[in-house]
Amino acid sequence: MEMKMKNLFAAMLVMMMIAVSAAQAPAPAPTSDATAVVPAAVAAVSAVVYACFF
Repeated sequence: MEMKMKNLFAAMLVMMMIAVSAAQAPAPAPTSDATAVVPAAVAAVSAVVYACFF
């Protein structure tokens, strides 16, 4: 069980790092806000799932 939690934590950490790098990327065209919303939503959902395990 502890190994699964470590793997889950590592996966969450990678997702959050991707979300942060996407937030620091240059702004997309004004017609598309989806590129900023999707990584943020994934990070938020992963944080909630991780919180359910503790």
